[in-house]
Amino acid sequence: MELAIVILYTLALLLILFYSISQLQLLLNYRRAKKQVDESEKFDLTNPNETPVITIQLPLYNELYVLERLLKNIAKIQYPREKLEIQVLDDSTDESVEKIETLVAQLQKSGLNLKHITRKNRIGYKAGALREGLEIAKGEFIAIFDSDFLPKEDWLLQTVPYFKNAEIGVVQTRWGHINRNYSLLTRIQAFALDYHFILEQTGRNFGRHFINFNGTAGIWRKECILDAGNWSGDTLTEDLDLSYRAQLKKWRFKYLEDVETPAELPVAISAARSQQFRWNKGAAENFRKNFQKLVKDKSLPLNTKFHAFFHLLNSSMFLVILVLAVLSIPLLFIKNNNPQFDWYFNLMAFFLASTLIFLLCYYTAYTKIHGKSIKSFLNFIGMFFTFFSIAMGFSVHNSLAVLEGHFGKKSAFIRTPKFNVNSLRDSWKHNIYIQQKFSLSIAVEFALWLYFGFGLFSSFILNDFSLVIFHLMLFIGFGFVVIRSLRI
Repeated sequence: MELAIVILYTLALLLILFYSISQLQLLLNYRRAKKQVDESEKFDLTNPNETPVITIQLPLYNELYVLERLLKNIAKIQYPREKLEIQVLDDSTDESVEKIETLVAQLQKSGLNLKHITRKNRIGYKAGALREGLEIAKGEFIAIFDSDFLPKEDWLLQTVPYFKNAEIGVVQTRWGHINRNYSLLTRIQAFALDYHFILEQTGRNFGRHFINFNGTAGIWRKECILDAGNWSGDTLTEDLDLSYRAQLKKWRFKYLEDVETPAELPVAISAARSQQFRWNKGAAENFRKNFQKLVKDKSLPLNTKFHAFFHLLNSSMFLVILVLAVLSIPLLFIKNNNPQFDWYFNLMAFFLASTLIFLLCYYTAYTKIHGKSIKSFLNFIGMFFTFFSIAMGFSVHNSLAVLEGHFGKKSAFIRTPKFNVNSLRDSWKHNIYIQQKFSLSIAVEFALWLYFGFGLFSSFILNDFSLVIFHLMLFIGFGFVVIRSLRI
C-alpha cells in the first residue's frame, strides 16, 4: 500500500511537471510574439468594396438583469448600417422575452437591422440557437457576444480587417473585466482568465498550435463554421469543439491580445461553480471527442499535438491535484516511518521546479495588466498563492465535472447567471436566477477541509514541515469554498 501511494503521488507530480513544461514553452512563445511586428494583410474598411456584411449574434437565455445594457451597448457599435445585421437569439422562458421585444422595437426605429429570433424549444442549447441563427444570417462573418459582454464601439473596425487573409477562420479578442475588484472571488477569476488570454492564447497562436474561440468576443467566417460541420450541442463547450474541428480542417485562427472586450465576472460562488463545472466538463468531453482525430492527423507536428493534449486536458489537472492533495498526508507519515528512503523524498524536491515555472508564467501575464513595480510584485505573490489555494478548493467540484466528461455522462447546458454588478454599491442578493442548494460535493469539500486541517496538525506531531505550506493552502482553499458555498 505504501509503495502504491508513493508511485501514484510521483506520477501525479510528473504529470504536473510536464504540464508546467508546456506552459514554459508558451511563455517563450509569448516573449517571441511580443518582439514580432504584425504585418497581417487587412481589409480597407474605408473602401465600401472591401467592407463585408457582418452579422452579430447575441445568444440569450433569461438574462433579465443585463439585456438592456447589452442591447444599448451593441447599438453603439461602429459599422456601416447597410452592412450590419444583429440577431437577438432569444431562448428565454421568463419575463425578459417581453422586455427584449420592447427594446428591439425601440432600437429598430433608429435604423438598426435588428431581429428578435425565438425558438419553441432549447434543442442544442446555445449551439442550437447559433446554428438556427446562422441559417438565415446575411453576414459573411459572424460576431458573437454573450449577454455580459460590452464590446467597444470600434470593435468591428479592429477585428474584421484581418479576414482579408482567406485562410483566417476566426478572430478572437481578449476578455476584460468590468468588476475585477468587486471581491476576492472576482479577483481570482480575473487572475486566471488574464493568464489564459494573455499568455496561453498568444503563446499557442504564435506557435501555430490549436487555440480556441472562447464562446464570445470573437468573430467567425461563416464559410469556416459550415466547413467544420457547424455548431454542435453534443458537448458543453461547443466553442472549443468547433474550434478544434475547424483547425483540423486547416483553418487558421487570429488572436488579438491588444483588443480587449470588457465583460462581467460572476460575483456569487454558486454562479462561478456552475460556470467552472460547464467549462471543465466540456473540456473533458472535447478530449474524448476530438483528441484521437488530432493524433491521427499526420500533417500536424508533434509539438502541436503535445500542446493540444494539455490544452484539452487542462481541466483534468484538477483531478491530478486532488489525487496529489489527498495522498500528501499519508505520504507524510510514510516519509517519517521509512528513513531508509530519505534520498528518494529529497529527490522529490526537484518537482518544486513546476511551482517556479508557474510563478514565472503567471507573473508575466500579471504584469501586462498591473505593470512592474515592487508593490505590484508583492501583490502578485499574495494573489498567486491565494489563487492556487482557492483553485485547489474547487478541485472536488471540478474533478466531478471532469470525470463526467471523460465517462460520457450527459447533462444540461446551465447558463451562468448574470448580475449587472459593477461596484460594491450594486446588490445581487435578490437575483432570481440564483439557486441555493446543498450538494454532495460541498459535504465532501467540508470533510476535506477537516482532513487538511489534520494534515497541518500532523506536521507538528511529526515535526516535519516539508508539506506545511501545501496543506495550509489546501486548508485555506477548501475553507473558502465551503464557507462561501454555505452562505450563498
